[in-house]
Amino acid sequence: MSRSGHARVTAGNTGSGRERPVRAWERAWERAWDGAWDGAWVRAWAQMATSPSGLAGWGVMDRPSGLAVTTERPPGATDATPLVVLVHGSLDRSTSFARVMRRLTDLVVVTYDRRGYHRSREALPLNTTLDGHVDDLLSVIDGRPAVVIGHSYGGDVALAAAERCGPDGAVTSVAAFEPPVPWLDLWATRGASSSPPGLGDDPALAAERFFRRIVGDDGWEHLPERAKQERRADGAALVTELAAIRRGPPPFDVSALGVPVLYGRGERSLPHQRGGATWLAEHTPGAEIVEIAGATHGAHLTHPDAFADFVRLAVRRGARRGLPARAPS
Repeated sequence: MSRSGHARVTAGNTGSGRERPVRAWERAWERAWDGAWDGAWVRAWAQMATSPSGLAGWGVMDRPSGLAVTTERPPGATDATPLVVLVHGSLDRSTSFARVMRRLTDLVVVTYDRRGYHRSREALPLNTTLDGHVDDLLSVIDGRPAVVIGHSYGGDVALAAAERCGPDGAVTSVAAFEPPVPWLDLWATRGASSSPPGLGDDPALAAERFFRRIVGDDGWEHLPERAKQERRADGAALVTELAAIRRGPPPFDVSALGVPVLYGRGERSLPHQRGGATWLAEHTPGAEIVEIAGATHGAHLTHPDAFADFVRLAVRRGARRGLPARAPS
């Protein structure tokens, strides 16, 4: 860690001591992301996204507030075992954390599909404010001391939840990887081609355009029709939640946060993504920032070892706020 609070993380052994057996679709996902682009990773993602089982078999699934929630609890876990809640981003789902979860098998890890997405698609009405997403997250935490890890939009949810709970609340520590900050001028420099969908857009078409920007037109065309339908079905949630953070004042004030906060960014992420994380770290009391070497915005997919290290650093920082003094490492 440098004096400025910056750290550089490379993929390595997280020391979890045990990895859960790997499923076939997860192997395909890893091979696809680790290999050269030939459309294989899109097909692997499609297999995951359209699998009827989702995270079935990982742990116990329940549905607080109508949300699909999965808990992975290691053998012998006690009340002293750190609880980590992973919050996914826009047009994503809890299964995107699969590779990271395999490296955190000594922790109690909770994942959930946010309202309107995948297995939580029937949880209505959709949230029209970030506060609604915070309500959902806190219903998942259910008053337990928790380290909350948010990727992209999930980072905004995590930060807003920490502000609401205060320094003595259930959120003991936060790690946010490249959360969107569209209220900052630096975010507006992305250009017209990156303009987000608006409330007046057709949700299905907005989801398709959003996904095409991520994987390219060829990537979209390689998807089987069922996978395309899955993404289009998430369009209403996408359009609604992006509008929620693009109107009115900033939805949270990081200068008021009273818990340890860790920000993450990819070495190869886009300038506005990196710049947003840097700005947030500079304006959050006591915050640290971690850079994952070689990674872009999808670091949890491409660099799961380093992302798991990012999670563990947040757990250790959370120990200062009511979790065990020594978290597994």
